[in-house]
Amino acid sequence: MPDWLITYLGSLQGGIVRTLAAELRAGGLGTAWLALGLGALHALTPGHGKAALAAYFLGREAGVGKGVRIVAYGVVRLLAGLVFSLGLILVIVGGAELFTGNTLMVMACASGKVHVGGVLRAWGVVYLGNFMGAAGMAVLVYLSAGCAHGNGAVGLAALASADGKASLSGLQALVHGILANVLVCLAVWLCFSARTTTDKILAIVPPVAAFSAAGFEHSIANMYLLTFALLTKFAAPAVFWDAINRTPSTFPHLAMVASLTNLLWVTLGNMIGGITYWFIYLRKNRSFPPKPQ
Repeated sequence: MPDWLITYLGSLQGGIVRTLAAELRAGGLGTAWLALGLGALHALTPGHGKAALAAYFLGREAGVGKGVRIVAYGVVRLLAGLVFSLGLILVIVGGAELFTGNTLMVMACASGKVHVGGVLRAWGVVYLGNFMGAAGMAVLVYLSAGCAHGNGAVGLAALASADGKASLSGLQALVHGILANVLVCLAVWLCFSARTTTDKILAIVPPVAAFSAAGFEHSIANMYLLTFALLTKFAAPAVFWDAINRTPSTFPHLAMVASLTNLLWVTLGNMIGGITYWFIYLRKNRSFPPKPQ
């Protein structure tokens, strides 16, 4: 999250808008590179990290090995959530641009401090940069034979997760996206009280781990996971399918159109989740009399 947004939201009132507007005008290519760079790492960390954890703890149950559950499902979800939080830590501490966090910019727009066009331009640049970084990272990981790690268990976990995402209805994906970004933005909001890197990390982990463990949907992480899973389904060699004892038809919902549809609804949900913070913190409530001077 950029410094201007932290400054604006941290103060909540007056004066900060000039900084916000200046940053919006100066974004351009620098913003795009920040979105592409650490934004790609944000997508990789939760996407591949969760798949690797699921493969390690549940891979045998899924058919890779002896078919024995190693750790309870809830424990796996919790551990995966802890891994997921590393992505936002990299973004906050590294000063990268992340679309889901930048939905908080709507607070300045709704308060009349920034033009809608500037916000939409910034969103578009960051979203495109995040997509290029996430999809590019997925291609690199696939080319490194990432789907074959753990005797195919990582690829199998990614396929199963992506197939589940692609099977969601539009309403389910929308609501999952709303709930996810409410918690992601909460993590960003809690960072405003942080004074050290350690404070920021401790503030980020609980909300992000909670949304990930609950199975909510994050558009940028989905960019990576769906791309990696599609590459695995349609391009993985026969030796991979033999190792996991599956065929591509085992994952019927995972297709290009279904993946793009999921991404569309989740993105809309993430945007709504960020917008809610304007209603909570900055919307003027006319039912209360003004404070005495």
